[in-house]
Amino acid sequence: MYNPAVRSMTGFGRGVAEHAGRRVAVDIRSVNHRFLDLKLRGTLPPALEEAVSQRIKAVVDRGSITVQMSFVNTPGLAKVDLAAAGAAHVQLAEVARTLGLPGPDLALVLAHPGVVTTHSEQEMPPETILSATDAALAQLQTMRDSEGLALARELTARLGELGQLREKIAGLARDVPKQLHAKLHERVSKLEGVDPQRIAQEVALLADRADVTEELVRLGSHLEQARALVASPGEVGRRLDFLTQELGRELNTIGSKSLLAEITALVVEGKAVLEKVREQVQNVE
Repeated sequence: MYNPAVRSMTGFGRGVAEHAGRRVAVDIRSVNHRFLDLKLRGTLPPALEEAVSQRIKAVVDRGSITVQMSFVNTPGLAKVDLAAAGAAHVQLAEVARTLGLPGPDLALVLAHPGVVTTHSEQEMPPETILSATDAALAQLQTMRDSEGLALARELTARLGELGQLREKIAGLARDVPKQLHAKLHERVSKLEGVDPQRIAQEVALLADRADVTEELVRLGSHLEQARALVASPGEVGRRLDFLTQELGRELNTIGSKSLLAEITALVVEGKAVLEKVREQVQNVE
């Protein structure tokens, strides 16, 4: 069964964890980037921020990664300090009597500093935040792997097309000397005193200039390497990008040497297919 290892740089993952009535949600978004660009958004102690960064770097090689952390109080989290509430009521009641105003209501007492307390982000155990981070990372990687599967299938199909075009060009290139000889002989057949050996020399010279054997060999080698990378684990996007440039270089050279319209047409078709490969490679990690 076809099981490519290439991974997309685009994905999203969310992880949620709770502790003592407080919830943390970690969202991780990933888009294309030449290198690993990591941005953390949220108030975290330096040591915990470093721990989160190291977890992400351990599984993500390339891409622009944005990590958003949100802390939410769940129902029942707030705590009322009854002693502080009593002291606040006494103090507020004394002020009210002095000013000749009605006594304080419950809302005013609860609004007094220190009466109602909540936990802060820093009070959440690091293990809880890291647990949410791990869950978000797992979801992110699942999405990147899924998109990578589609990428690998597309790249494999396009590289196969290029391989077929290469074979067609090679077949036509083998007939170049014969076609050159026929065309040259046709042109000079009406002339008198043309040395057949001279025609053969001219054909050999033109055929040598039009020889694309080396370019076809390199083209085949680059295609083989690209197919292997598509099925390889780890970061392969930059190497695929380099091979794409090399494939384009060989096609350009073949096109510049071509003396046959049929080969030129195949080169143009190959460049169109290669452009599709280049677009997809930009998404590979």
